[in-house]
Amino acid sequence: MIAPIEHLYEKERLNALKSYEVLDTLPEEDYDNLTKIAAQICGTPISLVSLLDETRQWFKSRHGIDATETPRELAFCAHAINSEDEIFNIKDAREDERFKDNPLVIKDPNVIFYAGVPLTNDEGLPVGTLCVIDHKPRTLTQTQKDSLKALSKHVMNLLELRKNKILLEDSNKELAIKNTELENFAYTTAHDLKAPLNNISSMSELVIESYSDKLEEDGSIMLGFIKTSSDKLKKLIDSLLNYSKTSSLLHSERTTVNITTIVEDLQTLYAFESSVNLLAKTNLKTITINKTALDQILINLVGNAIKYGNKDDLEIIIGVSESKENYHFYVQDNGPGIALNLHDKIFEIFKTVGVKDKYGQQGTGIGLATVKKIVEKLGGTISVESEEGKGAKFIFNITKDTIPNIPLVKEAAL
Repeated sequence: MIAPIEHLYEKERLNALKSYEVLDTLPEEDYDNLTKIAAQICGTPISLVSLLDETRQWFKSRHGIDATETPRELAFCAHAINSEDEIFNIKDAREDERFKDNPLVIKDPNVIFYAGVPLTNDEGLPVGTLCVIDHKPRTLTQTQKDSLKALSKHVMNLLELRKNKILLEDSNKELAIKNTELENFAYTTAHDLKAPLNNISSMSELVIESYSDKLEEDGSIMLGFIKTSSDKLKKLIDSLLNYSKTSSLLHSERTTVNITTIVEDLQTLYAFESSVNLLAKTNLKTITINKTALDQILINLVGNAIKYGNKDDLEIIIGVSESKENYHFYVQDNGPGIALNLHDKIFEIFKTVGVKDKYGQQGTGIGLATVKKIVEKLGGTISVESEEGKGAKFIFNITKDTIPNIPLVKEAAL
């Protein structure tokens, strides 16, 4: 017997094999189907997907034998990966100096005939073989050889899909960590900026009130700019804090909410707006939902409808319905509407459309981005139907079982 030599690029070959994270994994039907087909096409009792590490050949799939691995120094496949032939073929191992006294030949599983196609990655590195084995001499037809080569490509496709899935999962984990770190940074930074900004705003206001009669006109104007800018920054920071806290909202318990209280609670919140008529349209009495998250969504949407309303009598309708898997909502107003070309932009963070509210303030571009983030985290989608001068209708849905493992708390008002 002649033991196989190491591959010319053994280190790189082993790294390629390890990148698939497949060694010692459980059997998989996709691989088993390929070895079964290979054995049937070639008319052999045994077929294997054999992978070669430092010390052994391990079978990801085996058809016709019970063994899961053998020592590498005995492996026919360890010779096959060094062959320049597309198929490493041994018609009768008993007549080959490399194998005639190999324990795998003279004992079980009695490897007499062997044909193996190297499993080669895009860099040309062989990680193992797809092979067929018989207990007697034989010769493969050209059709059988072509089929075996085609099946080997399918094995490599499975391995590459496995690696790509692993890389994607790792990237998603890394991205989730970075997103969490970024949100924590944004929250901490925004929180730390609030105190000095409050001081600047308060001191500016105090100076204006106490020394306005002693200041020149230019000085008063500059102090007014300082206070206005400070107030805008405070508004932006508060919006950033709300945006960064949206993930924590999702950990709130789902509660059974009485829909008739939704409008009442919102009317209480906006009681100072005497010209607002808030209505509900629904056939439902209660919904079981993440109360805190829904509260944040509706406050943002109703608040925007009020701030940007341009009618003496502003009407806002909140619609609620359900399907088997989702709750469906809409918030509709009779305000100025939104141009069609702005429908996508209004949900992007920090995107503003240059429109001031009825108090003369311009938005931060965070409110609707926050709403979109919450809705999507709850398994839903949000869109807007609107034209200029015809009001706006924000439509969103929330999956009923977004947080299925959290116990329900009965009858809590929104």
